[in-house]
Amino acid sequence: MGIPGNGLGMPPPRMAVSRHAGQPDQRRWLVLGVVGLAQLMIVLDITIMNIALPSAQKALHFSDVDRQWVITAYALTFGSLLLFGGRLGDLFGRKATFITGLSGFALASAVGGASTSFTMLITARACQGAFGALLAPAALGVLTTTFSDPRERGRAFGVYGAIAGGGGLVGLLLGGVLTEYLSWRWCLYVNLIFAAVAAVGAATLLTRQRPSGGGARLDVLGVLLVSGSMFCLVFGLANAATHSWHAVSAWGFLAVGGALLAAFAAWQFRTPHPLLPPSVVLNRNRGAAYLTILIVGAAMFGLFLFLTYYLQTILHYSPVTTGLAFLPAILMLIVCGQLSNIVFMPRIGPKPLVGLGLLVAAAGMAWLAQIGVHSSYGSAVVGPLLVIGAGLGTTVPAAINTGTFGVTAGDAGVASATINVGQQLGGSIGTALLNTIATSAAAAYFASRLTPAILASPAARAALQAAAAVHGYTIGFWWTAGFFTGAAVIAVPLFRWGPLARQAQAPADVVAAAR
Repeated sequence: MGIPGNGLGMPPPRMAVSRHAGQPDQRRWLVLGVVGLAQLMIVLDITIMNIALPSAQKALHFSDVDRQWVITAYALTFGSLLLFGGRLGDLFGRKATFITGLSGFALASAVGGASTSFTMLITARACQGAFGALLAPAALGVLTTTFSDPRERGRAFGVYGAIAGGGGLVGLLLGGVLTEYLSWRWCLYVNLIFAAVAAVGAATLLTRQRPSGGGARLDVLGVLLVSGSMFCLVFGLANAATHSWHAVSAWGFLAVGGALLAAFAAWQFRTPHPLLPPSVVLNRNRGAAYLTILIVGAAMFGLFLFLTYYLQTILHYSPVTTGLAFLPAILMLIVCGQLSNIVFMPRIGPKPLVGLGLLVAAAGMAWLAQIGVHSSYGSAVVGPLLVIGAGLGTTVPAAINTGTFGVTAGDAGVASATINVGQQLGGSIGTALLNTIATSAAAAYFASRLTPAILASPAARAALQAAAAVHGYTIGFWWTAGFFTGAAVIAVPLFRWGPLARQAQAPADVVAAAR
């Protein structure tokens, strides 16, 4: 039997509960708005700086070598501290961690926007990542404990999943608008607006959560092991993307990160107060959901980066037009995310939805791989974007919903953090692997076709360079299609058949599965 309270194997929600027992607070939909706004701010910040980076580099006079650290500094602290931030929310209450994360993120954004040097900007970005690691799990944890009814949960996670999957695309659009019409600094200042609205909503709508019961303690050794592991893995992958897989700064850190991760996993089975309880990950559905998010996170990098470069360098779109070009994918993702979680998830469960969505996304990437130097947006891009958006909208919200289903309120934060870890680590893997593959393919294409006649003609050389770049992008798209297909083959068989509500396990069953 599940824990009494909601019939879903979870204790009753502790956030935004009604003063009248047994009746849900109608303000829970406003809570969804607050959580969605906070999540949008976090996701936006991952991609919005990509558009602003050239302008920031010109203003602060830092080198091409240093440029990557504007992105990497955020990724390092965000990925390293996510599980720690998630557990802090479970132990000390998600309202407190949510508001603290919002406030710190806003302050760091203000400092970053006012930066007068490269060092100041990098420090601010690292602080953004640290507070984001506190905010992101708290936001999803609030959502998990607020919505327990299967149908309402589907609607809520449909909205959240659309933000998680499409927020990066919105970041490209917003970054283009702000950079082109205001300043690159507004790509950071805009977070003050989001954070202020979300903080007022959180202070008004969320109730203070009781500390996690059962004498729970913070797993300090677990924090050190997993934070060190995530730092080394993200740092190693970042160096592989900018240097070489053969560099010691790449494979050395990856090896250390893998060893620390293995030590962390072993320790979680031994400690009485694990940072990440094994039962959270070893549940078949949740484990499959985390694996799906990891691979999809890696695959989505191919769409963001390569298509952005294609639109700007080959089709010569402005930053604003480039952002607008992604709108078909965003709109389709939102529509399909709602249909997936509201209509189909309660009836058929995640297995067929995630499987179908991944294959549809793979088909869209394969279609996008047909682009050429002389292709047009209408004939070669908009159709694939609609298909990819439909695939992601079917997959991402269902996977996020599943990844937080059935956990106790005391573990909601760390389960939410695990989803974010998958997205962050997957993005780092995609950055390192796909960028290396595409760059190598473009270089080989150019070298194999370069002749003395082409070398002597600037126009011919430029044409060959464009063709080589597009060849690299298409190779990246094919690999991205392979990632989506691989996720369908590897992760989908792990999901159980049927709706989630029928699969709720008793705590004893979960513990037995973990063993």
